[in-house]
Amino acid sequence: MEDPKTDSQGIPEQIEKLDNQKPKDILPPTPPPTDDSISNPEDDNVEIPLPPPTTIPTQILDVDLKTPDHHVPRDPRLIRLTGVHPFNVEAPLTELFNEGFLTSPELFYVRNHGPVPQVKDEDIVDWEFTVEGLVEKPMTISLKQLMTDYDQVTYPITLVCAGNRRKEQNVVRKTKGFSWGAAGVSTALFTGVVMSEVIRRAKPKRGAKYICMEGADKLPNGYYGTSVKLNWALDANRGFMLAYKMNGETLRPDHGKPLRAVIPGQIGGRSVKWLKKLIVTDGPSDNWYHIYDNRVLPTMVSPEESANNPKWWTDERYAIFDLNPNSAICYPEHEEKICLTDTPPVYKTRGYAYSGGGRRITRVEITLDKGKTWRLADIEYPEDRYRQVDRTLFGGQLDMSWRETCFCWCFWSINLSISELSASKDIFVRAMDESMNVQPRDMYWSVLGMMNNPWFRVTVTLEGDHLRFEHPTQPALIPGGWMERVKKAGGNLANGFWGEKLDGEEKEAPPEAQPEEISMVKEGLKNPITIDELRKHDTEKQPWFVVNGEVYDGTAFLDEHPGGAQSIISAAGLDATEEFMAIHSETAKAMMPKYHIGSLDEAARTALTEGETEPDQSGTCSETFLNPKAWKKAILYAKKIVSWDTRIFTYRLEHPQQRLGLPVGQHLMVRLRDPATRETIIRSYTPISEINDQGYMEMLVKVYFADDRGKGGKMSQAMDALPIGHFIEMKGPIGKFEYLGNGDCLIQGKQKHVKSFLMICGGSGITPIYQVFRAVLRNPDDDTHCMIFDGNRLFEDILCKEELDALSSGNEERCRILHTLTQPTDEWTGLRGRVTGQLVQDNCARTDDALVLICGPEAMEKAMHKALKEQGWSDDQLMFF
Repeated sequence: MEDPKTDSQGIPEQIEKLDNQKPKDILPPTPPPTDDSISNPEDDNVEIPLPPPTTIPTQILDVDLKTPDHHVPRDPRLIRLTGVHPFNVEAPLTELFNEGFLTSPELFYVRNHGPVPQVKDEDIVDWEFTVEGLVEKPMTISLKQLMTDYDQVTYPITLVCAGNRRKEQNVVRKTKGFSWGAAGVSTALFTGVVMSEVIRRAKPKRGAKYICMEGADKLPNGYYGTSVKLNWALDANRGFMLAYKMNGETLRPDHGKPLRAVIPGQIGGRSVKWLKKLIVTDGPSDNWYHIYDNRVLPTMVSPEESANNPKWWTDERYAIFDLNPNSAICYPEHEEKICLTDTPPVYKTRGYAYSGGGRRITRVEITLDKGKTWRLADIEYPEDRYRQVDRTLFGGQLDMSWRETCFCWCFWSINLSISELSASKDIFVRAMDESMNVQPRDMYWSVLGMMNNPWFRVTVTLEGDHLRFEHPTQPALIPGGWMERVKKAGGNLANGFWGEKLDGEEKEAPPEAQPEEISMVKEGLKNPITIDELRKHDTEKQPWFVVNGEVYDGTAFLDEHPGGAQSIISAAGLDATEEFMAIHSETAKAMMPKYHIGSLDEAARTALTEGETEPDQSGTCSETFLNPKAWKKAILYAKKIVSWDTRIFTYRLEHPQQRLGLPVGQHLMVRLRDPATRETIIRSYTPISEINDQGYMEMLVKVYFADDRGKGGKMSQAMDALPIGHFIEMKGPIGKFEYLGNGDCLIQGKQKHVKSFLMICGGSGITPIYQVFRAVLRNPDDDTHCMIFDGNRLFEDILCKEELDALSSGNEERCRILHTLTQPTDEWTGLRGRVTGQLVQDNCARTDDALVLICGPEAMEKAMHKALKEQGWSDDQLMFF
């Protein structure tokens, strides 16, 4: 890739020439010094911080080559928070802090919602934006006009993502946002025009109250946009800017090249990049991203409630503007160790602090005894040094002497003796601003996880003759941090004492050891596989499938796979990563090296990704809905509440005459995204609707809500949270059992005849049992006998009871149903206790021509497997759904 022609600072020639055309008070950019400050005799030798040494990236990273951002060079040190794309990153905290007051553009945090607009250097000066709406003089302004017709200024400004420190909230309870660490904050010298000058020339009309901004980044829900109050934008003390330079350089692509808004003192989400529109309005922005992003909803609003009730998002009281006070400890670093026998008697603890709305941080306090006593840290305000000068810097006038508002972070430090650190379990920091706003002791959890600012805690552990320090978390999916450790050990992070046990608090059993990451590849195997080779093996005879870019031969699974041969055949020639990782156990993953045959080459990976579309591209709908090789969308049409935790969901198919296409005894896979975490969830379900129903299907689902016993069921809670009209995705059929009728079954494709079914189920496991039971009892010529053992906790938990009773009524010779409850009331006259081997033996004799169908919780299935084997049942007579 050819580098754009730049001067020594990386400034395109067009902009430098415009700087030279500017009136005499605006000088060409000054080359950056080699150290971190500069002296000017005219300003009484005041030293002001200037940018740290910078290296403009020129290489496109491999991970970006196949994304829409393939034109953007980036620094490989940045930590990606949302995978490869979109680009959302922060620097390693230590490297960010070590750069000093100003951050190099290559380590400045990035929050992108989608692809980065591509703007060529030769087109920069012709970039245009509009000023429109409730104004008397609508304007279209080019960047060239902005640079030549308006006074230019340079200000130091700290930008902070509203999600800074969100990982801490995600460890306590997953929010809808991704996991920022404590480095979602950066500072730069921005050069441009004061926003109020532009707006005043457009002459806002009476009644105008807001200024809406819109960028050029095209996203799934329109262009990114937001709004702030008009009187803020017109207040010079607020320092709102339209900036085209950052640390003396043209804005880099990730930071808004060629023009952005910079809104000091407010969350970064208000500083719109790639600016195209300023719209003066009488109300706040109706942009999707203004409504559904950057808000702190009340802490009692759950992800499900927020998904179902739009009023929470449209209430402007919950929108975030000014930053709240926040601070972090940067030294000691995470996992830093100091030797007690070979170290100075004091340790200099250091970090950063900031607040919003122009408010100065007035105190930073440290405690070593969990808040019983506090001591003041020293605070350094590098921003104040700029107030003492009046000069031209990077083509803009640097003059801050007239205002007292603070728009930058500050640095704090305190010397702590090694002896007191050794006696302490942790170091806490909190900051207060000039409005006496102070960081809270406890976390305020909210559904988006924004504005997280409780006391920042670093733990101290004495290990032999060393002290080891742990930060709360590490960003993204990077493991580590005391919060993760405490949670894995069973600690309740929300107990108000950082997960530590309180006197009298009941001890929890230690959790099972976390399994090490399991390798699914054959060690040393280097065998690149092309897309053509993969496609040759998308048949039933020798099906190959892909998991995480690795290719596996599924032939050996055809006869023994628990999900049936169709599960393997359906994945043949396709990327099965989501299904495999969501469904299979650690045991299954450990088996995979035996079947590993190679890795997709780069061309194959691309082809496979681009080819992941539904096979029917004709625009017509098939007679049956389900497709074993493609996910199909069904729309949630209705939701019937059967009980407090049970629902019947009705889904509309593609057209009114379409059948689902699910054989009796088989099931389908359901895929959706968790409305809170956006995590992909895949589970298997059996509908309760009739096989030949047209246009719709029904699923009976028991919702496992979170309670003091656990987090509940991910899929059932996510399904319950979906609003009417939303889609879910389905694929199938799958399963190794199919009931053909009159006692004839298909098991792994082989026909078997039985004279009786022994059906054992628990909870929502009744649904596949009910499907087979209904097929037998609805056919008057089918003389197959059915015996059902159905276990539940309460009478209210018995599912499909009316339907089962209706089918069995008048057919007592052909079937028998026994319900047993573990928590019955005194009025219950039926069986009590769990379904056990003894219960089965007392009510049903083993015969060679019987087949046992089992579906329920894993513990029940394991117990019944063991008990039935002991009674003489063979494995080929046991069918686990």
